Amino acid sequence: MTKIASRAWKNGMNRDTSDRIILLALWLLVFSASSQIMIVSPMLPQISEKLGVTEGFWQGALVSSYALMVGIFALVIGPISDRVGRRRVLLAGTSLMAAALALHFLATTFFVFLFVRILAGVAGGVLTGSAASYVGDYFPNERRGWAQGWIMSSTALGQIAGVPLGIYLAGAFDFRTPFLMFAVTMLVAFLLVWWFVPQPNVDRATHKLSVAEALRKYWQLLHRPEVVAGAGAYTLMFLGYAFYIVFLPKWLTTERGASPTQIAMLFLVGGIANAVTAPLAGKLSDKIGRKGIIVSSSLAFGVVILLVTFVVREFWMAYPLFFVTMILIAARMSPFQALMSSLASGAERGTLLSLVVSIGQLGFSVGGTAAGFAYTRFGYRSNTVLGAASVVLMAFIVWRYLPEPKSDAAKSEQPASTRGSKSESSTSKACEAEEDFASQHLTV
Repeated sequence: MTKIASRAWKNGMNRDTSDRIILLALWLLVFSASSQIMIVSPMLPQISEKLGVTEGFWQGALVSSYALMVGIFALVIGPISDRVGRRRVLLAGTSLMAAALALHFLATTFFVFLFVRILAGVAGGVLTGSAASYVGDYFPNERRGWAQGWIMSSTALGQIAGVPLGIYLAGAFDFRTPFLMFAVTMLVAFLLVWWFVPQPNVDRATHKLSVAEALRKYWQLLHRPEVVAGAGAYTLMFLGYAFYIVFLPKWLTTERGASPTQIAMLFLVGGIANAVTAPLAGKLSDKIGRKGIIVSSSLAFGVVILLVTFVVREFWMAYPLFFVTMILIAARMSPFQALMSSLASGAERGTLLSLVVSIGQLGFSVGGTAAGFAYTRFGYRSNTVLGAASVVLMAFIVWRYLPEPKSDAAKSEQPASTRGSKSESSTSKACEAEEDFASQHLTV
């Protein structure tokens, strides 16, 4: 990129245009990362056949090994991103993910394929929480819901278009081809971050990078009631979702005679609802507050879950109910991530969100296991009861224990003595350092 372009970023690019390019980069990042995860499950039979794997344990290892690496490296990268800056983490994560996905094309044996999935999991851990942390750093609180909503819509579009296209390419060419496609889109995300995404002007952590220091930071966060409440609510959100979704296709197939094509269409309908709702819910939460939307959509979601086994007497009835369900799920996510990003400053936001996301993934894993036990012993109706109880409890925690974040304008009206001159001085120095860093890296 030229020096003229670098000066344009520093001095003159229209703020709205700059914000939209940044959102495009983060949107493409999340789209590529989420799609390459979703593509594995529907392709497992083809992967197993091509690589000669029939044992269910090893098939499950492809999924579980990825999730394990994401959980571990999300915890590792959180304190690092607070220290070195969000932009460097985004560049490292997108480049590593693009390389890991490209390496899938060279996997000719199962264990090589398992290795590259583990490598992709490492990259996923680096990227997990990075987009949400960047939004929390860059966008003022009154615009975070809007930004998070647009970014989260990328996951829905992956469900609508990315996964079906990947499955088509796998059938037409090879099961490795979809991963190469997502490697290309991730590479584009890397280039957009390199050219157009600056390091936000926020304080950075000054602690040294060590395991002991990272553990100390996590321990300190877990002593803050609002952080514990947020982590608990996030865990219950994924726990309830796991109870509801994991065995829904199986129940619809065995009890309502659904075909694989009908199940695929059902999730297509749900993806459309998700894509439309996420930006709208995020923008609305900027205007009327986060907590009200999170609590009301969670309570409504609990009611809808309970109705599934009573309302869906024939399969076609699942379409409108699932559409409403995905609206309610999407309505919670964007406001909740925006709310969580306000619980910490830029110097610890990455650590906080990495902790919360890792715990949330644990909630989904536990929920999936518990859902299998409940479904086997008591039937799908028990799953809906447990799922509804989880999301109602989540709504109570959010209502009772999580603070509604103040707008940045309201914060700026506080007396200077309450804000602290030291923090302002360090922020100013950080801003100067980021401009120098951006100038060096944006000038080629």
